[in-house]
Amino acid sequence: MDLVELYRRGLAGFTDRVRQVRPDQWTVPTPCADWDVRALVNHVVGEQRWTVPLLAGATIEEVGDRFDGDVLGADPAATAAASATESAEAVSAPGALDRTVHLSFGQTPATEYVSQLLADHLIHAWDLAVAIGADPRLDPNLVRACAEWFTERE
Repeated sequence: MDLVELYRRGLAGFTDRVRQVRPDQWTVPTPCADWDVRALVNHVVGEQRWTVPLLAGATIEEVGDRFDGDVLGADPAATAAASATESAEAVSAPGALDRTVHLSFGQTPATEYVSQLLADHLIHAWDLAVAIGADPRLDPNLVRACAEWFTERE
């Protein structure tokens, strides 16, 4: 399975869990000690929003602070779904994975950046599922791909 398909599946797994959040669960704590459900989802959706300009060649300075603060608005599930669609389109664009992306720690191959995002989505999908009492099982293909990616980093 190629990276684009893995990323799409990771997005879908996270977004499916966001759709399961009940209105009374947005302030529930998560396994990430500093985040409740809304803050965790806001973090992931914020990261998704960054993919569009970064994969189009923008620098972090050019993006500025437009994704700081609350990016979820009044309908977090709809915002998460729309952001996932935009992010998937950016990753799937012709040549997107051949680029170099400007991140806070320097120039990074787009494949490395998208792999980082995939890992973030996978880990936080589990965090979210545990927090809201949903099924925490993850797609074994995604787990395998992320484990291989993490192993290469050691």
